Amino acid sequence: MLKYFNKALVLAPHTDDGELGCGGTINKLLENGCEVYYAAFSSCWQSVPKQFPSDILITEVKAATKRLGIKPENLLIFDYDVRTFNYKRQEILDDMLGLKRKFSPDLIFMPSVNDVHQDHATIAGEGVRAFKWNTILSYELPWNNASFNTQCFIGLSEENMVAKAEAVAQYESQGHRPYANEEFLKGLARVRGVQSGNKYAEAFEIIRLAI
Repeated sequence: MLKYFNKALVLAPHTDDGELGCGGTINKLLENGCEVYYAAFSSCWQSVPKQFPSDILITEVKAATKRLGIKPENLLIFDYDVRTFNYKRQEILDDMLGLKRKFSPDLIFMPSVNDVHQDHATIAGEGVRAFKWNTILSYELPWNNASFNTQCFIGLSEENMVAKAEAVAQYESQGHRPYANEEFLKGLARVRGVQSGNKYAEAFEIIRLAI
């Protein structure tokens, strides 16, 4: 299926969400010649541990997306305050429509519409509005998903998983989180791989499929 898509846009509420949810698929798309754009809507400076500079997540997302293979010019970072997205819905929608006009993506990755984090839910809701004519796949973030329908599986190679794990490892400031480590990432990918006849896989909800 991936061969049908030429331009993919990853909507990440916060820096690191895209790598955690679909980092392996991003790397696979890039291997297949797809142009990938990554939009992070907050660098979460309010939530950075005290021992790190407040802008550390900007440095980390640049390193992480570079490890996946995304061009530096294809990374966009907006400055919405964490946990306030629901108050900025129109501004976020306007930014998404701007991305749509600028890049004309045909494949969109975003959080699940059932994600319980308020910022993730806003990005999902406005993402469906902005890209309603595109193929939209929601990526899996188990710690935030009240429910998740594994409707689509994308098989990953060992190299794709290494790229994902090394990208997430760039987020030293987030290393204390129980899901931000190679053991968890590979474990989940192995489960999804077993379910889909692959060694590794990432699972997605299909919001729209337009081919």
